[in-house]
Amino acid sequence: MPTSALQVARTGLEAQDARMRVIANNLANIGTTGFKRDRADFATLAYQDARIAGQQSTGETQYAIGLNLGTGVSLMGTSRIGTQGTLNNTGNALDMALDGDGFFEVQLPGGQLGYTRAGNFKLDSEGNLVTAQGYSVQPQISVPQGATSVSVAPDGTVSAVLPGEAEPANLGQLTIASFVNPAGLRAASDNFLTETAASGAAETGPAGENGRGNIRQGMLEASNVNVVEELVEMIEAQRSYEINSKMISAVDDMLRNANQTL
Repeated sequence: MPTSALQVARTGLEAQDARMRVIANNLANIGTTGFKRDRADFATLAYQDARIAGQQSTGETQYAIGLNLGTGVSLMGTSRIGTQGTLNNTGNALDMALDGDGFFEVQLPGGQLGYTRAGNFKLDSEGNLVTAQGYSVQPQISVPQGATSVSVAPDGTVSAVLPGEAEPANLGQLTIASFVNPAGLRAASDNFLTETAASGAAETGPAGENGRGNIRQGMLEASNVNVVEELVEMIEAQRSYEINSKMISAVDDMLRNANQTL
């Protein structure tokens, strides 16, 4: 049975509503450190083939074109746009930004590892480097009490001047995680991403090696959301929604007229 134009237009409404939700989330996170904007990707639903191109039209001829009626559109998925945001200078020694590809590795509750671009780190009561939620940054870095002049080199080496010593002491080295397919990472709350079968296993190593970005101390990466681009997307989605709404009204009028006439 052929799909009604009402059904096709309904899929268009649902698609644009989903697109608006993606845009709304992008705009809501415009001030979120290290946030990467999402894009809604759509695909056509199955076509109904009344006639296939190349099918015999007579015993001696073939149809040059087919008769294919579309059944609408569906949300295929969301793509994370990984372009780097602006690096803003904060002057805070524990703020870190990645200048290039890669993610900071964090130990989440339950033992799972999370990955993030947000480097607004703190020290807990024991001097361990943690996120704002208190999750330990991996590998664990501990800053002794009374240490001053904490510095982080571009390769992730952390050092500080300890009480009674003139030369900085090496406190360890942060490693950066990279993935074959970072777009396959699963988005979680609190700026974290988690590994999936699509992303591949994390490969960790020093910053600045094998395509990993360098660490910039005293800086934070801003969201890569562009307000102007999102507003243009929003207007386009709104107009598309209105057109699909008018299509439903037009088809409804046609059906009403047919019922009254026939």
